[in-house]
Amino acid sequence: MGSTRVNFRLPEDLIEKADVAAEVSRKNRTEIVKEALQDYLADIEDDETFREAVVELYLDDQLRFDVLKELIGRQDAESVRASKVILDQGEDLADDLASL
Repeated sequence: MGSTRVNFRLPEDLIEKADVAAEVSRKNRTEIVKEALQDYLADIEDDETFREAVVELYLDDQLRFDVLKELIGRQDAESVRASKVILDQGEDLADDLASL
């Protein structure tokens, strides 16, 4: 997995705390922020409301399948993809019938 440079602003007190945590744990600031983000995502991925919102993004073509799979798991993502195909076919059929 590659990495991407990200620039963002954080409150100074949060940076100071991250720097202390980095010093104590003998890590760098990036590792501290990365671990915190990974922990947050691991927690939120179990939240049903979050999972439903992710599925909606995919169904609305705002999220790639590979990202969906990473967030909700392969088996659930495959089920959602199959449902999307059926939904899309139904919409196409409805459009065809409406134009008759």
